[in-house]
Amino acid sequence: MTTTDDRRFEVLRAIVTDYVDTQEPIGSKALVERHQLGVSSATVRNDMAVLEAEGYIAQPHTSSGRVPTDKGYRLFVDRISEIKPLSKAERRAIMSVLDSSVDLDDVLRRSVKLLAELTRQVAVIQYPVLSSATVRHLELVAITPSRLLMVVITDSGRVEQRMVALSRDISDDDVTKLRDVFAGALDGKRLTEASAAVADVANHAPPEVSDLAIAVAAVLVETLVERDEDRLVLGGTSNLARAASDFSSDLGGMDSVLEALEEQVVVLKLLARTQRTGRVTVQIGRETKSDNLRGASVVSTAYGASGTVFGSVGVLGPTRMDYPSTIASVAAVAKYVGEVLAER
Repeated sequence: MTTTDDRRFEVLRAIVTDYVDTQEPIGSKALVERHQLGVSSATVRNDMAVLEAEGYIAQPHTSSGRVPTDKGYRLFVDRISEIKPLSKAERRAIMSVLDSSVDLDDVLRRSVKLLAELTRQVAVIQYPVLSSATVRHLELVAITPSRLLMVVITDSGRVEQRMVALSRDISDDDVTKLRDVFAGALDGKRLTEASAAVADVANHAPPEVSDLAIAVAAVLVETLVERDEDRLVLGGTSNLARAASDFSSDLGGMDSVLEALEEQVVVLKLLARTQRTGRVTVQIGRETKSDNLRGASVVSTAYGASGTVFGSVGVLGPTRMDYPSTIASVAAVAKYVGEVLAER
């Protein structure tokens, strides 16, 4: 970039920073007073005129200052040279909160609560996606003589429980045989490969339990196949009230954002665009491709361990957002969630 372009970007950066802090349109005089730009007010005014002509800032009212546009926020985010690290105290707090969790549900609830507090936005986290996980343990327990409880535990900490209705009574010996044959076939397999293994087990089970194996296999295949109704955990929705004035009526207002949150499929699609751990994705305004979220931004990343993605985590808030801090918080929480789940 030329020196002129660099200077204009510094003007844009100053406008974004001040507008995020004050929620007030920013004038050239305020920029010169607050920031060491090294140029005159006249030069700043000229730079603002160019930025406005190019669509990076806009004048919301006559005789007012300027505010960043979605295009301006995008340039600002794309040129964040390095993620601002969390303080040692913040990192310790994250680990302390997540380490003391008792199970997967607790980890996810604590994660969104913590992320909402760090960013003062709405936090969302996706339950671990089954198809990306491997089977850690399978258990069969006789509840009644003709009913089994089947429990599948994955390496991502997800627990699936199903009841299996049998056509006849089952003995303790039969339960042990079924458990051993299915657990042995599935242990350590990705769920994408497990369905074929289950069918093979049902076809080659010991004759005395073959009819029971078919019943167990039918329920197990349903459990292993990825379901459309992936769940989300949300936290900090009350933070939207603090930012209500950021969601203008011409963009649908805050009600439209709440509607999008209620329709979890909308948020899941946004999170699905995050496919890799360690890479934070920022979707600003119309980039979300959702009419309800034209006035919002979504900052998200994947979480997982050892190269395996379990799911995604992120925050949703107004486009007037502290992007550097938000990106750092989302990245840190995702990192620690992946580590905690991998250790369980």
